[in-house]
Amino acid sequence: MTDPDSQTIRSSPATMEQALSSLYPSSASPWPVFWVASIAVFLVSMDGTMLFAAFSALRAGFPQATAADLSWVLNAYTVVYAAMLIPSGGLADKHGRKRVFLVGVALFLAASVACGLAVSVEWLVAARALQAMGAALLTPASLSLVLAAFPTNKRAVAVSLWSAVGGLAAAVGPSLGAFVIASLGWQWAFYLNVPLGILAIWRGTTLLTEAKQPTRRRPLDLVGMGLLIIGIGALALSIVQAESPDWSLDELLGIAGLGVASILGFVAWTRIATAPLVDLSLFRNATYRYVNLATLSFGIAFSMMFFAFFFYMKSIWHYSLPLAGLAITPGPLLVTPVAALSGRLASRHGHRPLLVVGCLVYAASGLWFLLVPGTEPAYLTQWLPGALLSGMGVGMVLPSLSGAAVSHLPADHYAVGSAINQAIRQIGSVMGVALTVLLLGSAVLRRGDFDAVYLCHMCLALLTAALCLPVKTRPAVFAKKS
Repeated sequence: MTDPDSQTIRSSPATMEQALSSLYPSSASPWPVFWVASIAVFLVSMDGTMLFAAFSALRAGFPQATAADLSWVLNAYTVVYAAMLIPSGGLADKHGRKRVFLVGVALFLAASVACGLAVSVEWLVAARALQAMGAALLTPASLSLVLAAFPTNKRAVAVSLWSAVGGLAAAVGPSLGAFVIASLGWQWAFYLNVPLGILAIWRGTTLLTEAKQPTRRRPLDLVGMGLLIIGIGALALSIVQAESPDWSLDELLGIAGLGVASILGFVAWTRIATAPLVDLSLFRNATYRYVNLATLSFGIAFSMMFFAFFFYMKSIWHYSLPLAGLAITPGPLLVTPVAALSGRLASRHGHRPLLVVGCLVYAASGLWFLLVPGTEPAYLTQWLPGALLSGMGVGMVLPSLSGAAVSHLPADHYAVGSAINQAIRQIGSVMGVALTVLLLGSAVLRRGDFDAVYLCHMCLALLTAALCLPVKTRPAVFAKKS
């Protein structure tokens, strides 16, 4: 006998697409392009956070590695992803967005298989770096394909939904990863990418068209990429190894100094290079400048929250990995509906109200986690309210940051502008992981060890709210009416 609910579930993607298409009638619906692009973005975003749940499994699988060593399974991905996103945006704009998108998905899948086959930490870190290259190629191409498919007056909704897919995937990654890793092993955190990736390539080959003809080829800024990778990597290394007995204070200060010098060198090089990695002229726009600063601070807070969650569940409440994965689920479930509503509100009133209110909600979740949960498990009364607050905050902030970043960019700067914004978020993620490993990387954790994490969570959320105050993206037609 057929279950009516299951029929509804099976038909829901088509029904959703038809409903959305009816809202924005056109000779060619943009939603098939949206779904293909979103599949790949979902994989990339999910992979960026799924390994938060795998940290303890990786420790068991590679017992000779320290917590700081294993942090590079996460940070190698985010460092390379951040450095490659910006030139990848240029490649997508100049060489064809469909072509770069499909190449990126194929490389991401091949590297995912290599990650699953890894027999050493070094192999896994190298494969993760290769995986990040594929992710970096497909992400800005995906957004530019979506932007080109929608009419101008519907792009705020489209970008919010696109960002919501990434935000949902990043939020669901730890919980889904917990179930997969507990059932099948950490390798399947990577093998899980293969079926959806193949679907994205198959449908993308037939559905996608080039949004524009490839134009003048832009050379890769290898010097800028190298300086950025060295700078971010050195700063992350100096943080995660801060309390390691294997590194002296002088060595760590030297590494941190190298990181700062490399980043300053990157900025200086960008000013004189003929084809720099980052087009600094984009930052002349105050909104774009403040949105990217806000993205950096929120990226740190976001990764700290998820990474600390599994440390707390495993070390303080002694939850099993599947139970911890289930416990994190309610917050992520709010991300997509909140983001969809936020996109509609942003199209009418701009992004600033959503960003400021969302950051305050997110700060409130940090305050809850700081003050309420104790050492004895009491999920419904002590954890669930904070999780729901965090899900609401993420749903309001992450999509709005992405939308505000590209809201007033010229069409030929969509991919590069969004790539810079996404790269800055990844840099924030690297710093968040490094800080969390520093604060919570010891073998034995106590409840008080988490206070610093939640204080950082709150302060970064409030800083993000302050940075969003100068953001101006309200449509002129609504501004005139008020």
